[in-house]
Amino acid sequence: MKIILVNRYFFPDQSATSRVISSIGFSLAQRGFQVVALASRGIHNEDGHFLPPFRAINGVRVNRLASAGHGRRGLVRRGIDSVLFHILAFFWLLRNVSASDIVVVCTDPPLLSVSCNIAIRLRKAVMVNWIMDLFPETATELGFFGRWPRFSRVLSRMRDWSLAAPGITVCPTGKMADYLRHRGGARARLAVMHHWSDGEEIYPVAACSNKLRSDWGLHDSFVIGYSGNFGRAHDFETMIAAAARLKHRSDIRFLLIGGGHKHASVMERVRLLELDNVIFKPLQPVSSLAESLSVADVHLISLLPELEHCIIPSKFYGILAAGRPTIFIGDLDGEVPRVLRAKRCGESVAIGDVDALVTMIEQLRDSPETCAQMGEAARLLQITEYSRDKAADAWCTLIGRLQEAQNPIATKPQEIA
Repeated sequence: MKIILVNRYFFPDQSATSRVISSIGFSLAQRGFQVVALASRGIHNEDGHFLPPFRAINGVRVNRLASAGHGRRGLVRRGIDSVLFHILAFFWLLRNVSASDIVVVCTDPPLLSVSCNIAIRLRKAVMVNWIMDLFPETATELGFFGRWPRFSRVLSRMRDWSLAAPGITVCPTGKMADYLRHRGGARARLAVMHHWSDGEEIYPVAACSNKLRSDWGLHDSFVIGYSGNFGRAHDFETMIAAAARLKHRSDIRFLLIGGGHKHASVMERVRLLELDNVIFKPLQPVSSLAESLSVADVHLISLLPELEHCIIPSKFYGILAAGRPTIFIGDLDGEVPRVLRAKRCGESVAIGDVDALVTMIEQLRDSPETCAQMGEAARLLQITEYSRDKAADAWCTLIGRLQEAQNPIATKPQEIA
């Protein structure tokens, strides 16, 4: 039996989906499973860069399909790369999958489960539909199908059809699982398995020994951080308004690390408001993640409320590992706010509530003990609930149940909470 992981990106690529699926692939290989990864030869956000077609990495046999190399340059070019991956993945699976295999299909590119499902069914294998971002709902909520609502409904039906494949659908949040269940997903075929972070790769680094904090001139500041994708799904107006309100506080600085669709507009907004308390830095290499995430004393995460059932901000788990508090900006009843309240490792504000955000930042600045306690709670939560080992245990349990289900005398898999 092979476990085949299908996603457009895989290590050494450092995009969100690649980091998650690579981590679980390496963990399963360490536990003795035969793991094969099927990915593209391209690198996320690096046009024209190609990886070798075959390589063994940490016990995982990585097969890479041809890519047009367009990277993230425009929707049309990205669409070409996506379609090419769909086609090549379909034929690769048709040639290489056997009936005893378990194929884990992710959601990059969108609707990958649809094309892969056909090949997997023909080969009589079992599919794990691992949904990280819900499509087309995410695109619909962001207005991409405003002129073509029927097309969005057709894509939804195609996606729902793929969920009926022999196997199980894995969701990162209960809200996403509930949404799919209400659309007709069988309860016994839905599993909720949270994302995680590697506590050995990301760990708290004290301010006094953090080279990045010193290099960036932040050693004497209380730093409010944002690290990751400046995407369409995130709100930046609330945090920029808070930075403007706190401009007079020379002891408070805002550090924004990353890039993406909204990066240029956020930089322009900061320039127009003449906010010298906001600094920008590019994404840092993996080797510097612990230092990078530890520069901030408090991290900001945002998610548009209408996307709560579609997306989970994966940066949250890295912040926990770095032992830093989180202030969430979005739906107060969302997935992250519920965890922050229950574990006392952060706070939440609604989008647009600048007064509340400013108050929280000042309170944490003026109460280092509270900030430290929240950071310690965050690190403890990562170790006990969102560790790589705990995630690997859950996946081993899931795979074991699917193996039993392939046996005619086995019972149907039950939902995993």
